[in-house]
Amino acid sequence: MGLRDSLVAGVAKQLRRPEGLRGRLTAGGLNRGNRDAVLAAVSATGLVDGQVAADLGFGGGVGLRPLMDRVGSTGHVHGIELSDTMLAMARRRFSQHLARGRLSLHAGDLRALPLSDGSLHAAITVNTVYFVEDLELVFAELARVLRPGGRVVVGVGDPAAMAAMPFSAHGFVLRSIEDLTRLLRRSGFDDPRDERVGSGDHAFHLLVANRGAAD
Repeated sequence: MGLRDSLVAGVAKQLRRPEGLRGRLTAGGLNRGNRDAVLAAVSATGLVDGQVAADLGFGGGVGLRPLMDRVGSTGHVHGIELSDTMLAMARRRFSQHLARGRLSLHAGDLRALPLSDGSLHAAITVNTVYFVEDLELVFAELARVLRPGGRVVVGVGDPAAMAAMPFSAHGFVLRSIEDLTRLLRRSGFDDPRDERVGSGDHAFHLLVANRGAAD
C-alpha cells in the first residue's frame, strides 16, 4: 500500500470508528459536514414532547441536543456509539443533561442495540450503514427497539457520490437506495420514502419508514 492509500485508509478507519486525538479532530469534521443531514433527520422523525428517541452511532454528537429539544423536558434521548472517544466527549459535553436524566449514553453496536423491545418512538442513524455487512440484522434490531408505528430515519450519502470518494474503497459497503428500501420493507417497515437533503443529483438521502403493526 502506497503512502496515499495508507493515508486514505486511515481516514476511512476514523470515519468508521473515531478514536484518540485523530478521532476528536474527526468528530469536529463530522459535526460540520453532517449537521444539515442530521438536523433534517431529526425533523423527519416527527417527534413531540414526552417521547423517547435515539441517535444510533451518534459520532460527534451533533444530533443529541436537537433530539432533546424535540422531546422536551419530559422526554428522553438515548445515544448509542461504538467509539470510546466519542462517548467520552459526549459525556463531558452533555454532563448536565445526563445528570438531569434527559439523556442516556451507551456503548453499543447497531447489530445488538442495548435498548429494550419497543422502547423508542423514533430513531435516527446517519452515515452508519456503510460499515455493516449484515444490514438485514441491523434493520431487524431497529424494528425490535421501535414500538409499532415508531419511525426510523436512515441517512446515507448518494451512492454515486460515495463511490467517487477515495476513502469508500477502504471498508465501506455501498448499497443502492433501492436495496436499502427493500431491506427496510423486509425487516417490517411500511412504505419507506426517500427524502433528499440539498439539491442536485447527488443530494443526501433520508430513508424514512414506520415500523409496521405487530402481528
